Amino acid sequence: MSLSRRSKGYRDEGGLSGPIVLSIETSCDETAAAVLNGARLLSSCISSQTLLHREFGGVVPEVASRNHLSKVEPLVIQALASANVQAQQIDCVAATRGPGLLTSLLVGYSFGKGLAIGLNRHFIGVNHIEAHLVSPFFGTESGPERSVGLVVSGGHTLLVLVDAVGKYQVLGGTVDDAAGEAFDKVAKLLGLPYPGGPQIDALAPRGNPSRYDLPRPMAGRQDFNFSFSGIKTAVRYLLPKLEGDYVADVAASFQEAVVDILVRKTMAAAAELGVGLITVSGGVSCNSRLRQRMKEAAEKAGKRLLLAEPALTTDNAAMIGYVALHRFRDSAGTDLALDADPNLALL
Repeated sequence: MSLSRRSKGYRDEGGLSGPIVLSIETSCDETAAAVLNGARLLSSCISSQTLLHREFGGVVPEVASRNHLSKVEPLVIQALASANVQAQQIDCVAATRGPGLLTSLLVGYSFGKGLAIGLNRHFIGVNHIEAHLVSPFFGTESGPERSVGLVVSGGHTLLVLVDAVGKYQVLGGTVDDAAGEAFDKVAKLLGLPYPGGPQIDALAPRGNPSRYDLPRPMAGRQDFNFSFSGIKTAVRYLLPKLEGDYVADVAASFQEAVVDILVRKTMAAAAELGVGLITVSGGVSCNSRLRQRMKEAAEKAGKRLLLAEPALTTDNAAMIGYVALHRFRDSAGTDLALDADPNLALL
């Protein structure tokens, strides 16, 4: 069974009022911890493993989980110290339950549950995709509201209709590679280091996005699903035919094709459903061309646009804590008998 919550009579100790949430994120290769006082972020600490995995050209699960094991406790201590919060002041402990790499998830999720039990505090397991989905609302006065949300990252590409926290309808998703996965694979084909998304984003402005006519799979279909594997394959077959300095042009052409599909599908969903607000989140939402095209398309269509802050686009614990804050207020805790789930669905 889940732990019972403490009284809602929150303290006012040194300026702290409202629920204090300690959150932990270890779904892939970032170890992260954050402390929130209500909707106010007191600290956010992240330990990246990018350099560890670069030599392998991608995330190695065993390496990732071992690194989480050595980093999670020191990072939690650091987050509490940076927030000037004592462990006994915490009202709720939250951790990513899924989806993600099971061996990575288990580290943070188990640590979070153990801490909650030791402190006799409320525990909440959070869906990683949901955290990305609502992250654009972090810091807004109204909080999550009706919108069409695009979650686009290395492992996920989803379009979701949001009515409120916990009330979602998945409109479509990728049928093969996630957009970020396609970025990494094409970057590898071009000889660029891992992670490939930022490399292509940095290189593309020096290239001609119209030089190579790459496909836009499923762009003309009436549904809201995505496909990126075909673009990657087109690049693979194109490269042996090229000579000279072509890398920047291929990067720009590939990026334009992916962004074009993401923007088209998102705008089509908002138009069909009559939704006036669009949100974009996830690691790929940091892509400068995607942000530019989304802003242009939203303005042209008369839609509001919320882009996740850059610090909240990659894996972080602040967004995990933000979801937990809403769950805590709604008295929806997590059964401690439930374990981490690498395939946890949004709904």
